[in-house]
Amino acid sequence: MTETMDTDLRNPSLYVNRELSLLRFHERVLAQTKDEATPLLERLRFLTISSAILDEFFEIRVAGLKEQAAFDLNRAGPDGLGPSETLSRIRSFVTEIVAEQYRVLNEVLLPAMSAEGIRILPRDQWNVSQAEWAADFFGREVEPVLTPMGLDPAHPFPKILNKSLNFLATLSGKDAFGRSGRVAVLQAPRLLPRVIQLPADISGAPYSFVLLSSLIIAHADRLFPGMKVTSCSQFRVTRNSDLWVEEEEVHDLLSALKGELPRRHYGSAVRIEITDRCPDEVVSFLLKQFELNPGDCYKVDGPVNLHRIEAILDLVDRADLRYPLLIPKLPRKLPAHSNLFAALRERDVLLHHPYQSFTPVLELVEQAASDPDVLAIKLTIYRTGLESPLAGALLRAAELGKEVTAVVELRARFDEAANIELASKLQEAGAKVVYGVVGFKAHCKLLMVVRREGRYLRRYCHLGTGNYNAKTARLYSDFGFLTSDEQIGEDVSRIFLQLTGLGRAGKLHKLVQTPFSLQDKLIALIDAEAENAKQGKKAHVMAKVNSLVDPSLMEALYRASMAGVPIDLIVRGTCCLRPDIPGVSENIRVRSILGRFLEHHRVFYFYNDGDPYVLTGSADWMPRNFMRRVEVCFPLPRKKLRQRVIEEGLEIFIDDNTNAWEMQSDGSYEKIRPREGEEPINAQEWLLANLTEDV
Repeated sequence: MTETMDTDLRNPSLYVNRELSLLRFHERVLAQTKDEATPLLERLRFLTISSAILDEFFEIRVAGLKEQAAFDLNRAGPDGLGPSETLSRIRSFVTEIVAEQYRVLNEVLLPAMSAEGIRILPRDQWNVSQAEWAADFFGREVEPVLTPMGLDPAHPFPKILNKSLNFLATLSGKDAFGRSGRVAVLQAPRLLPRVIQLPADISGAPYSFVLLSSLIIAHADRLFPGMKVTSCSQFRVTRNSDLWVEEEEVHDLLSALKGELPRRHYGSAVRIEITDRCPDEVVSFLLKQFELNPGDCYKVDGPVNLHRIEAILDLVDRADLRYPLLIPKLPRKLPAHSNLFAALRERDVLLHHPYQSFTPVLELVEQAASDPDVLAIKLTIYRTGLESPLAGALLRAAELGKEVTAVVELRARFDEAANIELASKLQEAGAKVVYGVVGFKAHCKLLMVVRREGRYLRRYCHLGTGNYNAKTARLYSDFGFLTSDEQIGEDVSRIFLQLTGLGRAGKLHKLVQTPFSLQDKLIALIDAEAENAKQGKKAHVMAKVNSLVDPSLMEALYRASMAGVPIDLIVRGTCCLRPDIPGVSENIRVRSILGRFLEHHRVFYFYNDGDPYVLTGSADWMPRNFMRRVEVCFPLPRKKLRQRVIEEGLEIFIDDNTNAWEMQSDGSYEKIRPREGEEPINAQEWLLANLTEDV
């Protein structure tokens, strides 16, 4: 169907609310905990992930909406919902998610774990020997570090750390000073383990655990001698954790962020979690203390922080209840410890993590650090990690006198402290450290090594879709591209000059960059597919992203769909576009893939009149990526590598009928199942089986 003059592509009914779409992703993560095809301990891990991402949702997204509502900033998104209406809908949505989290824990996972000899023992199920051990452990390991605080004019309500475990006790009787007991607050120090394993001789099962919260509540009376504890309720407060620094008003971004980081722990409260057995008067008291409304309170049937029970995964040695051990492979033509400079002079290398090893990237930096012909190493750091082998290689290179330049993004959310520490260590070693461009996050993934070869300098580059982090390279699906292509090397060099110096953005040979050209290029490519479809030519758009939020891109996709272009979108998380709307998006399919690995790579494909154009890189389809970040996308020069990206990054996920969820026009998702007689296709399993040393 072709676009008509009365088609309003900015009609709010065509778009899904961003926050509610993100909560739909949370639903899909939680659904993994109920999938019996997933190993039991991995299902528990998905439950803890569900809790952790919901925390971040409140710390950032809900906190931002609350600020907008408080200042009466009625900035509606493309869907037309303002902050107050969005918050109301979030409350209803999250209430259902939280109830399902605890139902799955109590009715599904705990019974299944108990059947496998893995038990979390509530205090009312301790036998005599277990109760005696618990009392002794509490006296030795817990009680000495607790500091209960009775509330009175001399002891005001204490500051409560973000997401910490706390207890509010109500008391009766009088203390040693004749004071009548009423209320006391107990904060559980973070140094105490939240999960404690019972000794084997009293365990009663191969693995038995008690929670710190159970220990404290069971022995709360010992903390208030001579008084009666009438109730003891655990609670947890989530606070606004978004850091704010006016970059143009500070002279030293690193120092400014150092000063701002402690405030994250004590930002304004946005949510309180409390057990469902908590007395109503205690709930009212806590809401008043944190200046929260009843709608900000979530009552739970279990521990207030599900994420912390993740510790069980490190304490239980049951390989049969986990995913099989992953041993990433190396391409056949790139054997371990080979001379990477010689190899890359012969051919480009495409790595697909986690199926293929991240080791060649680490070895490129390590070989560059010790190679006397290497003059310079330049790298962008977003979420690298202080203990990363790559960080160690950079430090060695700087100490050996190489020209090491690190573009460290200090504002990588929740990694600010680690990046500040790494930046300081690199500076101490003699590296040049810069923090990108004021007002723009450096989110691109670039590595360049400059090596003298005879009379010339040659650049060796790595470009990727994921961070330079060896740990996440085993958990996230990403592409990495190693090359000595001269034009790509010149492009990477120009981008580093932008990030470290001053001057106008020069024209790039092959790379596409934000904030200058990527959005316009993508829209032009989509519009070209639409024009080809109108002329009766074959057209096709495929894209794999983490989020689709940008209004201009969504309008372009709607136009292309109306022109008859088949569009396949693989969007892991937030998707604000509605597929399958008659007359507008019936040619658009949107699916989300959830499985063992976090789908993280971004790949964009355009049929391009029979000469497919493919880009991959660091940018999602969001306004912030196009306008407020430095992102880089790159084509693959060789047809063979380009075809690999199409097959491994797009087509196999479009065929997946096991881990895929299909988005409906109302914004909901349905799990795709193999039809009768249809062969099950699991994209991640297929990649594990097919990415051998031969590629």
